[in-house]
Amino acid sequence: MKILVMFSVALTIFLLVLVTVLVSLNMPLNWVLYLTFIGQVFLLIMIYKVLKDNYPTTKTFDDFYEDHPIGEYENYR
Repeated sequence: MKILVMFSVALTIFLLVLVTVLVSLNMPLNWVLYLTFIGQVFLLIMIYKVLKDNYPTTKTFDDFYEDHPIGEYENYR
C-alpha cells in the first residue's frame, strides 16, 4: 500500500485510541465528543482510501487463507 494510505490508517487508529485514553482519564465531555466525531470522519476517509488504493496482487480465491491452505485437509470433520 502507498504511504498516504498507511498514514491514514495510523492516524485514524491513533485518534480513536486517544479517545479511549481520554475517556479513561475522565476528560471533559466536549473534548471527547469532538474527537469522537473527528475520528468517525477520519474512519470514513480511511475506508475510502484503502478501498480505492491501486494495490495489485497475484492472489486469487483459490489461494484461500495463507495460514490455513484449503488443500491440506481432505476431510473437514
